[in-house]
Amino acid sequence: MLTDLPESALWEYRSSQVRPDDFDEFWDSTMAEARALPIAVEFEAVASGLAAVDTYDLSFAGFGGDRVHAWLRVPRWATGRMPVVLQFPGYGSGRGHVLRDLLWSAAGYVHLSVDVRGQTGGQGFLVDGLESPHDHYYRRAYTDSARAVEAARSLEFVDAARVALVGDSQGGGLALAAAALDGGISALVVQAPFLSDLRRASQITDSLPYGEIGRYLAIRRDQTDRAHRTLSYVDGVNLASRATAAALFSTGLMDDITPPSTVFGAFHAYAGPKRMVTWPYSGHEAGGQLDSEAALAFVAAHLAAPDSTHTTHAGDGAPARASLPTAAASSTNTKRNS
Repeated sequence: MLTDLPESALWEYRSSQVRPDDFDEFWDSTMAEARALPIAVEFEAVASGLAAVDTYDLSFAGFGGDRVHAWLRVPRWATGRMPVVLQFPGYGSGRGHVLRDLLWSAAGYVHLSVDVRGQTGGQGFLVDGLESPHDHYYRRAYTDSARAVEAARSLEFVDAARVALVGDSQGGGLALAAAALDGGISALVVQAPFLSDLRRASQITDSLPYGEIGRYLAIRRDQTDRAHRTLSYVDGVNLASRATAAALFSTGLMDDITPPSTVFGAFHAYAGPKRMVTWPYSGHEAGGQLDSEAALAFVAAHLAAPDSTHTTHAGDGAPARASLPTAAASSTNTKRNS
């Protein structure tokens, strides 16, 4: 059943989220602080059993210099500089097993499946640090996500000009934030993105994770204004106005986890070219595999080589792959990028 506005009203809806006066300064200084540290990429070959994809455990310096991990997958046949797709995970799941999320490498892209600090299970991240935007969990997580883009671009076999970000639910929120904080993204795909229009979300659904806000404030009644001011710094509606990559959004109109009006709030605020796909009888799964099909076509169109009239994943012919370690050669062979 519908749990939010009807579709006709969603196209007219605009979020009432207020952007803090120092919003840009807050994020510019946060990213400047992070970028003052070397990205310090390291990766180690992993035996995954896959015949067509080489897999690596990659790490880099995120917020505060903390190590953040990702699965790096590279098509074994690849030569030259390749386009890259970074994928961010849903709430509480982390990057998962090495054999999860193989779609993008199977499609021929270098693929970085990025972990989220501390999220192998558990909850409470949305209300972690509500006292101040400087202390909020998603300040750290968004910075990590943007730094993941820098880590991907530092790889000598990646075409730094062809970068796509994708994610569902929390992953969509992290991808949107990274696109807003990086500024050089070619394509963004967000399915049922979490972390947008947070005040409204906390008032129209008690499903988790948004329900965390209501539960927190129900026993801290005098902290409502301060909490929502903190959340305004990590709200996807405010971040969307900084993002300019071509974007594909999707939402299920029966979604009570990320209500469609919150997705439309970010969509309408988004500064770049954009398209929205709605699924009238879907919940949080949105379009499922049909969304995946659309995402493949959208990313292929936006990551195609500039001089090509068809989709290609080959690069400039540079023999970059020769420097990669292999799991067969050594289970502890590690490559470092400064």
